[in-house]
Amino acid sequence: MDRHEIPVDRLLTRPSHLWLDQWLLLTSGDFGTGDFNTMTVGWGSIGAMWNRPFAQVVVRPTRYTYEFIERHDTFTLCAFPGSAKEALKLLGSMSGRDGDKIAEAGLTPIGSSLIAAPGFDEAELILECRKIYWDDLEPTHFLDPSIDGSYPQKDYHRIYFGEIVAARGSREWLSGSA
Repeated sequence: MDRHEIPVDRLLTRPSHLWLDQWLLLTSGDFGTGDFNTMTVGWGSIGAMWNRPFAQVVVRPTRYTYEFIERHDTFTLCAFPGSAKEALKLLGSMSGRDGDKIAEAGLTPIGSSLIAAPGFDEAELILECRKIYWDDLEPTHFLDPSIDGSYPQKDYHRIYFGEIVAARGSREWLSGSA
């Protein structure tokens, strides 16, 4: 994939499409040691908080990736072209505890430019993030009672804010490039 450094203030996204339709891979761990895991995510946000660009992701404690994001200080978010949708489905439905799901999905982990967590060679966008905050969802704070329906097992997400420290992507992710 032909990726270029993107200044974060020039990152161009369609947030609702990115999270709800395109999906992302959240990966945490250490590429150098081979100690990492990934999962498909469709809920989160990208914006500004505490005068920094950030990506916010949520991970249920029951997910294998939770162990990695708890142990490591960094994570990546990777967006892929539509041709990778089947790989993303597999990575969202299979646990890394049960085998090498990344190899089974046919993706190639690559080192990041500034952090330990890897990205993927097939990604059209890689956001490198350093954790700066976490909190647990508190169901008593749901103002819309229907939200609790997303948690039949009561396995409420942990929220992570990551400062976006680097972005690399194909030209369509760069504002002003068209």
